[in-house]
Amino acid sequence: MSNEAEYWTAPTDSAEHPGALIMVTGRRNVEKFRSNPRFKYRVTVIWPYDGGKSGMPDRPTAELMEQVNDAMERTFRKDPVAVITGIYTGDNRRDWVIYTTSLHIFQRKLNEILQPFEQLPLQFEAAEDPDWEEYQQMKEATEISDEEE
Repeated sequence: MSNEAEYWTAPTDSAEHPGALIMVTGRRNVEKFRSNPRFKYRVTVIWPYDGGKSGMPDRPTAELMEQVNDAMERTFRKDPVAVITGIYTGDNRRDWVIYTTSLHIFQRKLNEILQPFEQLPLQFEAAEDPDWEEYQQMKEATEISDEEE
């Protein structure tokens, strides 16, 4: 079994601004995390940006976002205290939805991940989501069946 994460990508409309495109990238094969009751905290890392009329990041911003994403993936693969389950890009923001076992440990890990980068305009939201309701809603909204997961 590959150690690489597998994702699907699907377009959807912004709930806040109808007609604005959001590209949703969801992670497959999350059952080992989802079935572990310790992964009960959901953290959303929000990166607002100026996407102009398209609402999408410009090339330099998109490349920097990918560097940050790759750094998170590498770290969480080595030390699985968190898993990125969804990435929403569009409508002038990128959201990473991450499930973790501990908000304190996640914060410490994220600070380590972000240390090589210049300060980024990140915002954070956290909530308990032991049933992974956000993940299930994302799957349903982007029409990914259990067979595909």
